Amino acid sequence: MKVYLYEKCGTCRKALKWLDERGIDYQLVPIRETPPSKSLLKKMLKAKDGQRKKLFNTSSKDYRDPEVKDRLPDLSDDEAMELLASRGNLIKRPFVLEGDVALVGFKEEEWQAALDQ
Repeated sequence: MKVYLYEKCGTCRKALKWLDERGIDYQLVPIRETPPSKSLLKKMLKAKDGQRKKLFNTSSKDYRDPEVKDRLPDLSDDEAMELLASRGNLIKRPFVLEGDVALVGFKEEEWQAALDQ
């Protein structure tokens, strides 16, 4: 299972600790340097019922940039996924999309339900 994350992100560290405590294997992928592809982002968007905002890291400095935030409502889904694929820091993290598992951010209850073995 690939986990896209930013190593200095506290939420990402909590997620990794949670995975380690349960002995769940994963592969780390640095989200800034290697963001998920546009096709993966589209799959995640579908898994999140088309709610684009769920994929965006709304607390990031990049998101708060008026050039990004103010443009978002006018972008098509395709354009929004292109923006995310080109700027990994805009993606909510950690990001996991593998089989039936579609997780953005870390909420223990969601991860437990999705990854319960």
